[in-house]
Parts: sequence; C-alpha cells; structure tokens
Amino acid sequence: MTSSENIVLVTGGSGYLGTRVVADLLHTGTRVRATVRSLDSELALREAVRRGGADDDGLELVIASLTDDAGWDAAASGVDGVYHLASPMTHATEDRDLVVTPAREGTLRVLRAARGAGVARVVLTSSFAAVGYSPKPLNADGAREYDESDWTAPGTVGLPAYPLSKAVAERAAWDFIKQEGGGTELVVLNPTWIAGPTLTSDPRSSLQAFSAMFGGQMPLAPRQRFGIADVRDVSSAHLAAMSTPDAAGKRYLLLADGPTSSWLGVANVLRERFGELAAKAPTEEALGDDLPPLIIHNERAKAELGFAPLPAETTIVDTVENMLEQRMLS
Repeated sequence: MTSSENIVLVTGGSGYLGTRVVADLLHTGTRVRATVRSLDSELALREAVRRGGADDDGLELVIASLTDDAGWDAAASGVDGVYHLASPMTHATEDRDLVVTPAREGTLRVLRAARGAGVARVVLTSSFAAVGYSPKPLNADGAREYDESDWTAPGTVGLPAYPLSKAVAERAAWDFIKQEGGGTELVVLNPTWIAGPTLTSDPRSSLQAFSAMFGGQMPLAPRQRFGIADVRDVSSAHLAAMSTPDAAGKRYLLLADGPTSSWLGVANVLRERFGELAAKAPTEEALGDDLPPLIIHNERAKAELGFAPLPAETTIVDTVENMLEQRMLS
C-alpha cells in the first residue's frame, strides 16, 4: 500500500507515534486520513509532519473520538487500510472503568467501522503491557522470558489500570475479528517502552521521563525492567505490518536487541553521554527487592517484518539530543 492511489486511515495521528507514522506514510506517497478529537490540533500535526521531512499535501484530517460512535463510518469509508494508534485520554487515573472501558470500546468502534467499510487490514498498536505484566516462572537462567504467545492476565494481583486496559482491548480486538470481522484482517504490534526523537513540539509520553531525570524530579530510579523500542523503528514496523501478507492474524513484539533496561540503566547512559547536563539523573534505585532479568523476544518481527531495531543506547542518546535541540530540556 504505497502508491499514490491509496489512502489509509490513521487514528491518533497527532500523537508521539502517530505523527511519525503519518510522516512515514506520506513519504511513501500514500495519502493519509488522520482522526483527531478536534481540528485545533491541525496546525501542530501538519508542522510535525513537515518536521519529519514529509509533504503534508496528502494529509486529510477528520474528527472522531474513541468514546463516541459519530464520525467513524465516514472516517473509514474508502480507505485501503487502518492504523489504529489512538488511545483514550486517561489522565493517569487508576480508576479501571475510566481506563479499560474507553480503550476496549474505542478499539471496537474502529474495527466495526473498518469491517463495515470493507477495509482489508487493520494494524493495531497494542503494547508489551498486554503481553508481559503477569509474572511467569523463572527460566533455567533465573530470568522471566516472554514472547508473542504470552498474555497479561486481567486477574493479576496489583495489575495497574493501563496494562489491564491494553490486555482487555487487544483481547476484544482478536475476539471481534474471529467472530464478526468478515474479510478484515488484523495485525497487532506490541512495542515495549517507546522512546526516540519526537516530531511534536512538546514533550509527551516517554519524553516526560527524560525531563524528570534531567530536572531532578526522579531522585530515585523506580525498580522496573523493560525493553526500549525506538519510535522510528516502531513506525517502520507499522508500515511493514500493513504490507506483509503473512502478518495477518499475528502479533509482534517490538524492542531493541540485547539486554532489557531499567530506569537506573537509562540514567547511567545519560550521565555517561551528557555529563553535567545529566547531573540530576538518579544514581540509586528505590528500595525494594532485586528484579529477575527480563528477556523479551523480537525474533518474529525481525524474521517476518524485516524489523531491524536500533541499539537501545542510540535511542536514548538520540532522544535527548532531539529534546535539547527543541529546548525541551533545561
């Protein structure tokens, strides 16, 4: 789907990942229809696309909300494929109903519209949160190991609202395609923590963690292990997921090769590479038990989507250099 005759729908086109996907699609000559909650974001979105080196002449914006049926049928009409990137605004609440319900219902609204319009394929942006937030038995090397066959169980004790919402929404998507999808195919991408240079003009998503480290708002590093996925690689994987015939019906984990990281590991890279600028980055982890090593497999994405991730350290450094260039860090 890369000819100038094609048009695709991108939900959440004004977001951190969305702007990158929109720009990359426009680079290929594909026309893009992007959903936004309000046309107030149009100027910023077009500026972001141009910042990514793309011509925004092939970009059309339409209003549609994940919490309302209005606008979705029209948004999906006549498109060749749908990239569902949008996530509901949750304002960091832990009220599960305020997070899980809109995530699930919003995903189903997009899928119903796509099926109704006869769209061939939907690429859904899920998350590692839907895969690996339920603890597994340790392997022979004392590590927890995850691949695409794993699922976060909604009944996991202490499961926060966000990973619960991702697991529930993705399950609902697969159930819908199986039971009501008609001829519409589904491919799901499950990136780990996404970082990398932003095309937006304000620090969003993972960029806020870098701001907190540089600004001293993270005096102790939380104890957490995670993979790092570069936003540029994740965007490329979206395009590959749409165009790879054998990807239909599969999910793909996306992250950099090598050992997974931690917040203290990220802070160590910042101090090593940026010296005094990163003097306020944490040097210790919060109190708690040591976590076992975390192994997350990306072999399927590499073999089937041509996924060729940048090293995690490159992503960290490029993120900060981009933020410094845009004066997002003081």
